[in-house]
Amino acid sequence: MKVTIGGPPGSGTTTVARLVASCFGYEHIYAGKIFREMAAEKGLTLSEFGVLAEKDEQFDREVDNRIRSLAVDNTITEGRMSAFIVNNPDIKIWVDAPLDMRVARITQREALFTQQTYEMTVERQKSEIQRYRKIYGVDIYDLSNYDLVINSGKWDSNGVFAIVKSAITSLERVTRE
Repeated sequence: MKVTIGGPPGSGTTTVARLVASCFGYEHIYAGKIFREMAAEKGLTLSEFGVLAEKDEQFDREVDNRIRSLAVDNTITEGRMSAFIVNNPDIKIWVDAPLDMRVARITQREALFTQQTYEMTVERQKSEIQRYRKIYGVDIYDLSNYDLVINSGKWDSNGVFAIVKSAITSLERVTRE
């Protein structure tokens, strides 16, 4: 099974992807980790690297090529572009939450100030929307591309995981028959 999961920063995709990987024995491929590693290799912050990526699409393409090569059977690929770049995923999942909730989650996780997190989150989203539209002609917030869309503001991570687990388990049964 090839699963993709995407969503904006702070929506809970990493937590859910880790739970899915653990439950089903899938490898967790994480676009954010690859992007952060590339930023660190260049001695840049995530925001600085995002600005650089806006100017030179080779960085996004490199992340996507790495993901595409790693996304094989029994993987969950996490990233906002994963549904668009993984070859023939079995299920494409989008997880979202209201902006204020996402900002609160990021603020707590990264030990930042709320206003700083809000500005960083909004700037990051604008940057990604611009880059993905320019490079791929894709609107990542067009949810018609997804098989399952979940508002993680309504459930905690275990609730979101239960929904995703149910969908994957059901799909596995159908594909075996």
